[in-house]
Amino acid sequence: MVPPRPHAAAHRAPAPVGRGGWAGSEVGLRRVVPGDRRTLVRFDRESARRRFLRVDGYRHWAAHRADPEGRADPEGTGDDLHFAIERLTDGALVGSMCTTQTEPSSGRFSYGVGIGPEHQRHGYALDAIRVLLGHMFSTRRYRKCEVGIYACNHASLALHEKLGFREEIRARDPEEHPERVQHLVLMSITRSEFAAYPGT
Repeated sequence: MVPPRPHAAAHRAPAPVGRGGWAGSEVGLRRVVPGDRRTLVRFDRESARRRFLRVDGYRHWAAHRADPEGRADPEGTGDDLHFAIERLTDGALVGSMCTTQTEPSSGRFSYGVGIGPEHQRHGYALDAIRVLLGHMFSTRRYRKCEVGIYACNHASLALHEKLGFREEIRARDPEEHPERVQHLVLMSITRSEFAAYPGT
């Protein structure tokens, strides 16, 4: 795969924010710290009453169980990381996200994102994903991002379409009970697509 032109990728790289993270237009990503745990646990409990707990087969609120360095997988590649999502206007913790299934050799990765119920529908997830993709593509030089989304989660599908993700395949979720069939939509975006897409 041919990487994007240097000038096309350069402006995608997120700006730095405090405590080892990066900033977008609305939110910043930073490492999870012990003081975040209470809020993330509350988000976890509130989200448990709602649908769509799993995307990519992963509970996003597991960030509060990360090790002190904020790593999702302390024994992994070093690129499986947890981030707190912080609102730039006042520093409020509004959610968390993580990189998962990182494969430096193939250049592929996935991620999970969750926004606290009271902070949803403000564009925070969209901005956080843009920041993460910019970091993974521009700084860590990954080449492709893949995510799995329930077919009935229309809001998430629309969000990823807005970011330039393309649908690759729909498959039945093997973990679902036969009486409650769910389908997962695999969507993806490449580094060059992200750099060229006008929505990003």
